[in-house]
Amino acid sequence: MFQFHRLLTSRMQVPQVLSSFMSGTLPPVLPGPRRIVTSHDSDGQAVVSVDGTVHSSVMIEGLNGHRTGTFWASTDGLPTNDNNCSEDGGARQVGDLGLFASNATNFIYSDLGPGVRTPMHRTPSIDYNILIHGELILITDDGTETHLKNAGDVVIQKGTNHAWRNPGKEWTRWATVLVDAKPAVVNGQELGWLLETDK
Repeated sequence: MFQFHRLLTSRMQVPQVLSSFMSGTLPPVLPGPRRIVTSHDSDGQAVVSVDGTVHSSVMIEGLNGHRTGTFWASTDGLPTNDNNCSEDGGARQVGDLGLFASNATNFIYSDLGPGVRTPMHRTPSIDYNILIHGELILITDDGTETHLKNAGDVVIQKGTNHAWRNPGKEWTRWATVLVDAKPAVVNGQELGWLLETDK
């Protein structure tokens, strides 16, 4: 039986029960996507300052079928001052698992191996998810499974508990922009950051 607990450590190890979220040997991971970042030169002309590949890494130790990469994170609140900052937002660490933090926005991509399911989780953010490659199933608390089949399909997560599952035979990729938000409040209870773990 699963319980929900707050994540307390940045070096989260996947519980034994999460081994059931993976099935068999995974095919080779997808190549990292290209990322282009623009800025200004000393004369105020627009230039390309970064043009490279964003490689993925395992998000939770032990769950090798779930990989993420960061395109850009702004961590100085809104409006951000990143237009006047030379720091590469792709190198910033956001929160414990690289997902969200107060006063931050985070633009990431996620890769999920065939047959792999993530743990149920919830973040105090509003998330804009866009399917890029493959198929993806959104799982919500009530047991509903919503099948995303077409590149460009979008899911808006409003601070809700959910999991993802890849029903296909190849890796799935989707992009997400996480924006810090006030946690959802239902019947007077604040629904904050949670990650499904075993007892």
